[in-house]
Amino acid sequence: MRIRISADSTCDLSPELIERYGVAITPLYIRLGDKDLRDSIEVTREDIFRYVEQTRKIPKTAAVNVGDYAAFFNRTKEEGYDGVVHFTISSDMSSCYQNARLAAEGFENVFIVDSRTLSTGIGHLVLDACELRDEGKSAEEIFEIVEQRKEKLDVSFVLDTLRYLALGGRCNSLLAFGANLLNIKPSIQVRAGVMGVDKKYRCSFERAVVRYVNDKLADHDSLNLRRIFITDSGVNDEVFNAVKDAVLKNAPFAEVHHTRAGCTVSSHCGPNCIGILFYRN
Repeated sequence: MRIRISADSTCDLSPELIERYGVAITPLYIRLGDKDLRDSIEVTREDIFRYVEQTRKIPKTAAVNVGDYAAFFNRTKEEGYDGVVHFTISSDMSSCYQNARLAAEGFENVFIVDSRTLSTGIGHLVLDACELRDEGKSAEEIFEIVEQRKEKLDVSFVLDTLRYLALGGRCNSLLAFGANLLNIKPSIQVRAGVMGVDKKYRCSFERAVVRYVNDKLADHDSLNLRRIFITDSGVNDEVFNAVKDAVLKNAPFAEVHHTRAGCTVSSHCGPNCIGILFYRN
């Protein structure tokens, strides 16, 4: 039985992991000016950052539409796949899940997973699904197993600046100005499908990310040590190495993957954002 594992571009898996596990990606859209461009195919993270600096506007992002999903599911059928398990960003953050569900109604054995998270939180579920596929599980069995696992994800990140959230209307501009003035670096946590502030660190970004990692990994007994992602929207080597060193000092994860956030996630968090994403037991 051939099962296709796929995900929206918001899963932020690296090209190497996408190729190794045979994951199909459906891109969201980024609007720059009057052009709708496919995430990480027709537009890059750097294009977005340049656009914001030049226009002081945040580009709009758009979900994968029903037609795109239907075309993708039809291609998988024509290619001889017996089933599909597709992962979307949290339904509270985008209409991808609703659109995929609508498209899937026209096909048999297509299962849509509302990840209730974003970025490589989705990536964890995708890689798990690929491993279950390789064990010979059916599409329905894979769907049921990952539905249980998504509740155990710990997904968070630290922002160097609230500017992008403020420009996008996701936080008060006065709050953003005050945070920057006071050198506050917020940690954002995804819970129940939505984002919220977890902790605030008043220090340099490099010191903040180390304190953040130490806080997140402090409860050693709760950590599932199989795999962890370090995902960023573009940080310097000093910041990344500080995070990686802190992770390795705290817990002996079997796999440590470094990935870069795609255009959709980066357009909201801006540059200099980094997080650790893992499972708890």
